[in-house]
Amino acid sequence: MRLLLLLVLLGAPKDRVADARARRSEDLAALLKQAGLTAKPTEVYLRAFKKERQVELWAGPRGKPLSLVKTYAICAASGELGPKRIEGDLQVPEGLYEVTELNPTSSYHLSLKVGYPNASDRVRSDPRKPGGLIYLHGNCVSIGCIAIEDAQIEEVYLITADAKVRRIDIFPMRLGDAAFEAGASVDLWRELRPAYTQFEKTKRPASFSVDPKTGSYRVKP
Repeated sequence: MRLLLLLVLLGAPKDRVADARARRSEDLAALLKQAGLTAKPTEVYLRAFKKERQVELWAGPRGKPLSLVKTYAICAASGELGPKRIEGDLQVPEGLYEVTELNPTSSYHLSLKVGYPNASDRVRSDPRKPGGLIYLHGNCVSIGCIAIEDAQIEEVYLITADAKVRRIDIFPMRLGDAAFEAGASVDLWRELRPAYTQFEKTKRPASFSVDPKTGSYRVKP
């Protein structure tokens, strides 16, 4: 009885998601219908752009061209343009990542974990303290994460939770503009540009490998 009362007071982990799903079911159906999706997506691709302060949610059937569901404004993100390289630098990473975890009990409403450090980061970042615990979450605060509004993270979380394939790529900016050549992290941005360009053409997240010695991204045609 005491345990039941404690769960009621604190809120069981699944309750937050279940509550959001009950409240937002019509909104989600409308979003997917507007994007031309007639069934729950089995693949989700998130693209974040630091300079433009935007996150795009793309979704659709696994292995098929994806549809843009919605673009969200980033309301908080610490650091500046350039990758994350050491714990405590407050940088939002830049690179090609998986969504490795969904956290229904996040201190920031709901959250999706970014798979930082990935194979590239482990070569290029501080070998002892590269940092971690990078999320896309709600609550509009950031110490190295990407934050959007709570109502928006509910949409992203619920659609992503239903998918089987979950990818998130974080770009410094939209890399179709040659102006990025003046940036301090130009070598990394050149490596990421083919992934950006390929998705613009195919609406499919780019496949890639990482050079085990240099950490460089190699986007596959």
